[in-house]
Amino acid sequence: MQDLSQLSTTEQFFYYMQANGWYVFGQFIDHFLISIYGVLLAAIVGIPLGILISKFGKLSGIVITLANIIQTIPALALMAILMLVLGLGKTTVVVTVFFYSLLPIIKNTYVGIKTINKSITDAGRGMGMTKWQVLYMVELPLSLSVIITGIRIALVIAIGITAIGAFIGAGGLGDIIIRGTNATDGTAIILAGALPTAFMAILADIILGFIERRLDPVKRQQKKTISAI
Repeated sequence: MQDLSQLSTTEQFFYYMQANGWYVFGQFIDHFLISIYGVLLAAIVGIPLGILISKFGKLSGIVITLANIIQTIPALALMAILMLVLGLGKTTVVVTVFFYSLLPIIKNTYVGIKTINKSITDAGRGMGMTKWQVLYMVELPLSLSVIITGIRIALVIAIGITAIGAFIGAGGLGDIIIRGTNATDGTAIILAGALPTAFMAILADIILGFIERRLDPVKRQQKKTISAI
């Protein structure tokens, strides 16, 4: 057996990845799915809430304040509270991610709709559109890029929170990081968990950033103008 203590940290890292590549990949997938499930649930709840408070301004302060309060609770503390009801495991982490993802999604949906030029929505109503038609055919398409930004922020935050979920038995890449901290010389093992986590966050940010730019109505119009010239 090779004496790993004689190898550099970089060599130990590649040795660990070679020996445990499929395990790391499995944890990568678990980590990503936990993050995605939590953010999707938050989008299902947060986007309608953002639309609601954009229409009823008096509710906006209450809803955004409550979402802000949730955001100030340390992730591990929130997991500990939820654990009393949901127990150990992935479900508790998914719900934690859900709560932390609400603020950016609600706020961006609210801001996206409120910043639409009122003359555009007035023109829609002048054409005989109902409130629902204005919402689905005018407001949501114009605010979609801003809403995607909120989801983008939420997903990057979620990936970091999911890593903490390993402390309550949720698995994911955080499990590898914890194994590394418990090892005598576990720097390489920590890197085997930390680097894929960072890569996941960067990749998610790049992909959603690309989608956001593609859905931005101003940038789309600029491209059409340039191509027409």
